[in-house]
Amino acid sequence: MNQRWDDLAARVAPAVFVVLWSSGFIGTKYAVSGAEPLTFLTIRMSYVSVLLAIIIAIWRPKWPSLREAAHSAVAGLLVHGFYLGGVSIAIYLNVPAGLSALIPGLQPILTSTLANRFLGERVSALQWGGLLLGLAGVLLVLRSRPMTGDLGWGWFATCIALVSITLGTLYQKRFCGRIDWRTGNIIQYVTCAIFYATGAWLFETRVVNWTAEFILGVSWLVIALSIGSISVLYWLIRRSAATQVASLFYLVPATTAVMAYFLFDEWLDWVGIVGMAICAAGVLLVNKPAAKAEPVSPGS
Repeated sequence: MNQRWDDLAARVAPAVFVVLWSSGFIGTKYAVSGAEPLTFLTIRMSYVSVLLAIIIAIWRPKWPSLREAAHSAVAGLLVHGFYLGGVSIAIYLNVPAGLSALIPGLQPILTSTLANRFLGERVSALQWGGLLLGLAGVLLVLRSRPMTGDLGWGWFATCIALVSITLGTLYQKRFCGRIDWRTGNIIQYVTCAIFYATGAWLFETRVVNWTAEFILGVSWLVIALSIGSISVLYWLIRRSAATQVASLFYLVPATTAVMAYFLFDEWLDWVGIVGMAICAAGVLLVNKPAAKAEPVSPGS
């Protein structure tokens, strides 16, 4: 029974992760309408920390050692702190939701390069082909997106998001794989809440418009993203090679583009649809042969 459940979860988890993670760009667009990005993120991290504290009080999972807690804090700043900060600032500067997903969507190429060197994961020629195919699909999906807003800072913020989510994924896999997700995550979220609150205090007005749109947007991001998608992501990281997990991010810009088309009337045409199909083909190429890959020593 447990084996069947594990097999089913392994099949369903990637699709669940892609949909939830993509919805984060949409939820952020709603949430930043009520507060500046660092102020909104401080509220989000505080909210999810309270929910996790309740979960921990009920189930009483094992707490990590001091060393493991430090690793969790570093991973949190990378996976949540700089990544979410970059994405939220880009969207706050009126970069379209689909466009804000473009640069972080290039993560698989960077992750595969670093995983090959530092985690000892061999990336086969066929997998590299799939990664490049996925990259082509991403560029097709978002090739003609309107570049509105303060593009200089918007592009810079998304580049920060790309680097941080890549390093955070690898760091989480290498140093945090044995930490209980509940205690590990609350350390990460509290760390980020302090990080964001400091930034909001230094650089923002900290004014919040408590509209229904803002409250619902933050609630969705907390429950579906900070608890739901992050738990699925870390589960996938523990079970799969970093390259396999990273390849799923190729599907995020396409999925976000579809959501933004229906919710915000952001542009989508048949070339973009073809790009989505190419992204899916690239992910299949990356994941199918990866299970047969032989490990190599780090640094080779």
